[in-house]
Amino acid sequence: MIKKIQINDARFPLGKGAGSDAIHRDPIYSYAVTNLIDDSGHIGTGFAFTLGEGNDLVCKAAAFYAKQLKGRDIEELMANFGAVFNQFANEQQFRWLGPHKGVVHLALASVTNACYDLWAKKRGVPLWKLLTDLTPQEIVNTLDLSYLEDELTTEQALHLLQNNQPGKSDRFQIIEKGYPGYDTSIGWFNYSDEKVRENCRKAVAEGFTAMKLKVGSADPERDIRRAHIVREEAGDDIKVMLDANQQWTLPQALKICKDLQSMNPYWIEEPTHPDDILAHATLAKAIAPTKLALGEHVPNRIIFKNYLQTGSAGFIQVDAVRVGGISEFITVSLLCRKFNIPVVPHVGDMGQLHQHLVLFNHIAMGHEALFLEHIPHLQQHFVHPVKIEGGVYKTPVEPGSSCDLKSLN
Repeated sequence: MIKKIQINDARFPLGKGAGSDAIHRDPIYSYAVTNLIDDSGHIGTGFAFTLGEGNDLVCKAAAFYAKQLKGRDIEELMANFGAVFNQFANEQQFRWLGPHKGVVHLALASVTNACYDLWAKKRGVPLWKLLTDLTPQEIVNTLDLSYLEDELTTEQALHLLQNNQPGKSDRFQIIEKGYPGYDTSIGWFNYSDEKVRENCRKAVAEGFTAMKLKVGSADPERDIRRAHIVREEAGDDIKVMLDANQQWTLPQALKICKDLQSMNPYWIEEPTHPDDILAHATLAKAIAPTKLALGEHVPNRIIFKNYLQTGSAGFIQVDAVRVGGISEFITVSLLCRKFNIPVVPHVGDMGQLHQHLVLFNHIAMGHEALFLEHIPHLQQHFVHPVKIEGGVYKTPVEPGSSCDLKSLN
């Protein structure tokens, strides 16, 4: 039974240009942390990710949700978590502040993720193991599929999971091999050209087969020059992604994306405002076969549904600390599986949580084990930091979701 709630505002300045992009020049990587403590001493840890200011607001909203879980048994709670999620997400006064987006939805992510972490720790298994051992019906019971009925009913979600049961044992081999990673830290926006070149060489030496560069400069020639530096250092066999972090208007994106195609990007990420679905649809058609990657700032399953319906996204970057947590992440992953679009999560959380979720996506749903973003800046703050060897995520073995922070233990 959940006996105690703790909410913490954890902030970690980065410095030296790390984490910078075209929009967010001086980020302070921050977590609104929820701890759910049960009567046996297990602590469920979940968080939402912000860049500093406003983190306290998310913490206050998380406390509102979390206090309603006191006295609940985690097994009983998770047996029908989809209904709990729906209740919280549609709480009338908080819903007005969204709906299903912004501070209140980030808070719901923090609390939801703490529930899943506590569930896994109570069972004494890593989160990926807990999720892959659930039956299709048990998985569906944790989801809120409201507003998706035109594309994904409860029955369709159940059938999709059931239909992917064959081959599950073969896909389980990923546990031994590890999940491929890609390096985002080669090309933060504030890094010099020389630093980018040096980081590319280092990433290749470390075994990464994919890497990402931040673009969106006031002078497009800077982006083009730096993109070609990365391609030159990486070679033709390495996947190189470009991330504009919403910097361009549609007319700007139409021009510069075509110019950037000369270096053969694997994808172009967040080229314009994340709410402008039709702009992305227009751009996707204009620059085909180059694909767009979208989702870092998409807050809920309904907008993801629209991106999929319009054919805007070649890759979906749903983030379990941006949407309403693990439950909504799985829901979006099911939608993507229906549309046969790869899921490559945004990793604002250093991959701690998402390393579990991509294993589940691959094993239980049959998603391609493409790769997972790797950002190392906060690893020293975690009790069980991710392990990367040869550019590959090693499978976590400790119970839970790998989200415990040293400063809070």
